[in-house]
Formats: sequence, structure tokens, C-alpha cells
Amino acid sequence: MLEKPDLPDEKIAACLAQAYGLRVASLAFLPLGADLNTAVYRAVAGDGTPYFVKLRRGAFHAASVAIPRFLSDQGMRQIIPPLRTGAGALWANLAPFKVILYPFVAGHDGFEVALSDQQRIEFGAALKRLHTARIPAALTHGVRRETFTPHWRQTVTAFLARIDHEAFAEPAAAALAAFLNSQRPETLALLRRSERLAQAVRAQSRPFVLCHADIHGWNLLLGNDGALYMVDWDTLIFAPKERDLMFVGVGLGGRGHAPAAEEALFYQGYGPSQPDPRALAYYRYERIIEDIALYCQQLLLTDEGGEDRAQALAYLQSNYGPGGTIAMATRADKTRAGDG
Repeated sequence: MLEKPDLPDEKIAACLAQAYGLRVASLAFLPLGADLNTAVYRAVAGDGTPYFVKLRRGAFHAASVAIPRFLSDQGMRQIIPPLRTGAGALWANLAPFKVILYPFVAGHDGFEVALSDQQRIEFGAALKRLHTARIPAALTHGVRRETFTPHWRQTVTAFLARIDHEAFAEPAAAALAAFLNSQRPETLALLRRSERLAQAVRAQSRPFVLCHADIHGWNLLLGNDGALYMVDWDTLIFAPKERDLMFVGVGLGGRGHAPAAEEALFYQGYGPSQPDPRALAYYRYERIIEDIALYCQQLLLTDEGGEDRAQALAYLQSNYGPGGTIAMATRADKTRAGDG
């Protein structure tokens, strides 16, 4: 969220004091991320200790905090664990938000600074540990399971039909409609590829593992001390391992290495694996389609969002063109046979 929510700082500070016993000396909004339902702050306690405060509204799943905390307690140091309230909970309530408190780790994401060879290897090992972790069923209760649903493809198809005959007055919505109309052939080709691959992937039984599901370079935090962390656990899902492996070796893993070198280092840590090229291609295409659908919902179904609207439009447009995610996914697709 780029625009500060309509919530007085005093209310946040009071919530932190009541729930966590944290006396806040200063609180600063951090304009980070593309999620309109998440706002983050840096809080500093009276003794100078910094904290990371996450406010999450809308859909919230206890597993998104319980599982990272469990893995951290099991010794997985690549996770920043949520702190407990005085009552032992992993979040507090401040309607309409859930408030989650973390230690503040100074650093940069994987696209702000380059990952070292060792950090690539460590990332691979950490993701393998997640994929093979034995987690109590009580903690994974409610975690989604992959169904290869056509929902996002149908959503984008519906929006393409809508912008073909409807005019939009709000500037960001009008710009999005004009842009998607200009990119209609490429978008339709993307939908066809994803549908073809979905049918193939659905037809083959494969084991499911617990996946982070959003583990690109922007969700790798590199601490100023050289530590590596996997952050933002809101999208957990039981799915084939390719749901996470799709981000590796395609240009989405952060700076520092060409895709082939990135992939080699990652699997040095992850260990021997033979990901299915069809599943990798499916997830890469489907992720782009989901992003397009979500930005259409944000910009065409509401006028809300302020500064986030222009950023959402820019994010959608960045999927297209020679350096965009569609081109990245297409170049990496080993299943293509000139189908467009």
C-alpha cells in the first residue's frame, strides 16, 4: 500500500500498547508493496528498539502467521517470526485490520541489491526445508489446496469483453482499458497457453507440498548483516512444488545472476529435482493472468486507491513488452510448439 490508510497513528500505538505492552515513541508509515489490503509501519519503542508493524485487512488466515512462527521455532533462520501478544496470540485486532508485530530487520529486497552465490544456495536450501517440513495439521487447517481453477482466466476474459464496449471516466481506469485493448492479441494468446497447460497439469497426479506461492526477489529480504529472509506469507497453499519453483531461473529471483547461473546455484541448495516443464509454464502464465485480473478489479470496479491506482496501472503495464513477465515466461516455456 502506497497511500497511508485512514487510521490515526494514535490508535495503532494504543493497540500496540494494549496488546503487546509496547510503548511506541515514534511510528512511521512505509509506502511499500502492491497489496491494497496491507499497510506497514516502522515503530520505535521508548528504549530505541525498532519494530515492523503490519496491518492486514480483508481475508486473513491464521496459518500466515502460525506457520512462519512454527518454522522459526524449529530453527529455520530464514524467517522473521511474528511476535506474540501479552495473551500469547500472534496478532491483535484493530478493526478493520489485524495487527501483526515483527522485529525490524534493516535491509533491502532482492531487486534492490544483488544476491551473493551463497545467498542463492541458502535460499534453495530454505525453500526445500519448507517443502519437506512436517507441520502439525492444526496449523495448516484452512490452507488452500490447488485446484487449477479457471477463475482468473475467466475473470480476464470478462474484463476484455467489458472494456470492448464500455467507457471509463476515471483516468487510471480509462488508461487501463485503452492499454488492454491495445494488448488484446497478446493477452488472448496468454489465456490460450494457460488453458492448454492447465488441462495437461490437471490430468497428471502429482504430490502436493506446502508452498509460499509468492517467493520472488521482492519477497527476499537481505539484511544489512548478510542474512537472508523469506517474507510475506499471506499466500500459503498446498500445491505441486512447481508453484514455488516457477520463480527460479526466469528473471524474477532478484539481481546478481543471469537466469542460468541463478538456477544452478538455487538447485545446489535445494537438491536434485526434476520440475515438470508443463507445471512451471502453467504457473508462470497463470500468475500473470491473476495479476492482470486483480489490477482490473482494482481499477475498473472501484475509484478508490489514491496513489496506488497509478502504481497499479504501471504494474499491469510492466507485464507486457520485451522485458515484461509475459516475455520472460514465454522464453522459459519449454513446452511451446509455435502455438502462440
